Amino acid sequence: MLFNSLHFLLFFIFVTTLYYTIPWKLRWVLLLAASAYFYASFIPVYLIILGVVIVIDYFAGIWIENSKGQKRLLLLILSLVANVGFLAFFKYFDFLNNNITHALQLIGQKNEIPPLREMFPALILPIGLSFHTFQSMSYTIEVYRGNQKAEYNFGIYSLYVLFYPQLVAGPIERPQNVLWQFREKFDYDWENIRTGLTLIAWGMFKKVVIADRLALVTDAAYSDVSHQSASTLLIATFFYCFQIYCDFSGYSDIAIGTARVMGFKLMTNFNAPYFAESISEFWKRWHISLSTWFRDYVYIPLGGNRRAKSRVYFNTMMVFLLSGLWHGADWKYIIWGCIHGIYLILAQIFNTHTIFRREHVGKGGPVPVRLFHIVWTFLLVAFAWIFFRANSVSEAFEIIRKIFDISDYGIPVIDMNAGEFIFSLGLLLLLIVKDKYFSRYIPETRLFWILFPLICFCCYLFGVFTSNQFIYFQF
Repeated sequence: MLFNSLHFLLFFIFVTTLYYTIPWKLRWVLLLAASAYFYASFIPVYLIILGVVIVIDYFAGIWIENSKGQKRLLLLILSLVANVGFLAFFKYFDFLNNNITHALQLIGQKNEIPPLREMFPALILPIGLSFHTFQSMSYTIEVYRGNQKAEYNFGIYSLYVLFYPQLVAGPIERPQNVLWQFREKFDYDWENIRTGLTLIAWGMFKKVVIADRLALVTDAAYSDVSHQSASTLLIATFFYCFQIYCDFSGYSDIAIGTARVMGFKLMTNFNAPYFAESISEFWKRWHISLSTWFRDYVYIPLGGNRRAKSRVYFNTMMVFLLSGLWHGADWKYIIWGCIHGIYLILAQIFNTHTIFRREHVGKGGPVPVRLFHIVWTFLLVAFAWIFFRANSVSEAFEIIRKIFDISDYGIPVIDMNAGEFIFSLGLLLLLIVKDKYFSRYIPETRLFWILFPLICFCCYLFGVFTSNQFIYFQF
């Protein structure tokens, strides 16, 4: 069930209306049933896979809390292995198997293990598996650390994993933030309704009006790289930077807004990332729930920045290699993560050994200097996005070769007429102004009744309603 569908609109209205109608003690039951229906609407068998993970971590949390010493650690390890095992089987089996095949071919040997989809033709990667796996892992880790009490109500714990607004593409929540909310009585609150509906409307606008319109250009250019000029690929890459941002942050806005209408407060997942003045700041603004997950559960346990410089560089690279692998079972994602790791390591080196320290570019710095750092950071991020969007590593290098070949520039040929192109640029300007000056703006009641219908009308009038799923569904 896509957020940008009539099916979801009817589902949302029905569930929310019923939510405020029934006794509050039954609300978690309603949300659990609605979330199960929401997930099953994609492919029903997904629920079985998710159910197994839920059962494992539910009992693991209780056993960890009631155990002592090394047994607690063993139980945590078993829980993490089970979660990572499911993820590895469905998402990474073929990737690992293909690389083994290529390695054996180099020495004249043959890999007898067939691809997963040859063994199980009907097998499909469950939507959002990486997201709810990480959310489940955060629960057992926090119980082990003593930061969260084990949840004994199986239904409430199931809802923590299944909660439909953020089930398939985040934000990746922590148990301390949401578990207690499922027991709270949220009365009808106009402020929550107004905030939630505003976020939903703006998120939908970013998805169907901006992201899916830009996709017409990026998809056409990246689907046939060899026949595209450098100027066409450069425009497509520029558009993709904003396409993926509007697509993913649009989903997050809808998810957070949907939850807020019912009283729940989910964490902010994006904070105007393209206004970052460094790569480090970019990752404090982009996909915040994932970057903080890796920080708290990988980077800091590895030693963080409390070790020798060489170890800090290793920890940084490890986090971004894993982040790249998390995004997809393909070398192009690993290279994308590696590029960001290199960016941050170089920034750490130069911050240590030169006078151009990051703190010289603070809030009170000269505007031209700050603008230079914003543009430079954006260009670095855009370069890395090429690997993320390209169909293969070889195509990514071909795109880079073309873009840096001055002789290959000419009149761009894009799948969009001049009027649409100018309109798209206007939308990007609107997005930039909104992120800069109105990033967290929620209109007062009187203005809300003007802005909300206006945004909805613009979605209907200018929306590109295709079968495009949200980009991050694949992860």
